[in-house]
Amino acid sequence: MARVLVAALVAMIIAILSGPTFIAYLRRKEFGQHIREEGLEHHAVKRGTPTAGGLLIIGAATIAFLPLSLYTTPALTIFGTALACGAVGFLDDFIKLRHQRSLGLSGRWKMLLLLAITVAVGVAAHHQQLRHAVFVPIVDTWLPLGPLWYGLLFLIIAGSVNGVNLTDGLDGLAAGTGIIALSTFTAMAVTIFIRSSTATHGRVQNRLDVAFIGAALVGAGVGFLWFNAFPAEVFMGDTGAMAIGGAIAAMAIMLKVELLLLFVGGIFAIEALSVMLQVLSFKRWGRRIFLIAPLHHHFEMKAWSETKIMVRFWIVTAILCAAGFALFYKYYPQIRPHA
Repeated sequence: MARVLVAALVAMIIAILSGPTFIAYLRRKEFGQHIREEGLEHHAVKRGTPTAGGLLIIGAATIAFLPLSLYTTPALTIFGTALACGAVGFLDDFIKLRHQRSLGLSGRWKMLLLLAITVAVGVAAHHQQLRHAVFVPIVDTWLPLGPLWYGLLFLIIAGSVNGVNLTDGLDGLAAGTGIIALSTFTAMAVTIFIRSSTATHGRVQNRLDVAFIGAALVGAGVGFLWFNAFPAEVFMGDTGAMAIGGAIAAMAIMLKVELLLLFVGGIFAIEALSVMLQVLSFKRWGRRIFLIAPLHHHFEMKAWSETKIMVRFWIVTAILCAAGFALFYKYYPQIRPHA
């Protein structure tokens, strides 16, 4: 269990110590953020702030995780999903920087690449003999999905990645909420390990390895937040947002708590829903529900400070994650994730 804490501490220390050098490198290479203009003119002061800072999160987490890992399929799947989604995000950031614009990789290409990642996760899940069903707490039953379960995997991965990406609009917002969500899934993995009498071997041992990668990502995220807190010295960019979203999705899948992602990733779902409702309302009725979407920008337009929005979103995330963990703790004995 001490190794879980070590993974988090090592990743955090690496991120904090290497952060200044990394940020200076991004500045030299002119990896500056391009700012969306519509309704957000006050963000102009952020133009040129180094982006693609998610590389710092990925790098620190990798260095902390690999020496401690048991190299089990679930943990490697989470690690690989974070890397792959981060690579897609880096490609998006690179295109933005190369063409000096705020639009990067097209949505179609993003979806195709996320579909390829989903196929890889599905193969890993099949190798783990995970049930093609989702556990429904409260009613305490399994909902069989059959082949449709693989479709659910795509929705989980694409939804999480895009949800975190949409949340990444204010200093410290995506990093803080992502840390809370990853910490919750890491706590679930540790709880499975502790509550099982067979924790010294077999599939339950895999969950301890899941805790290692979760802790490494949390520690790296905290180290990154040291520089990303308002006023941000560096932005995570799509590189970091997509890596965090991919890790969150993969942890929900590997732990077989897919429906609990509605709580743990609730703030990301709310942000994504605000965009969908805004688009639907404008196209259908020519009216906007929010002053601007995603939701955090709506509150900006209502004169909330960035810090107030950030902290309040963190609080909402913590409440939702606590509810998700409470459901997990109550119904975990009934969850048998393998076929």
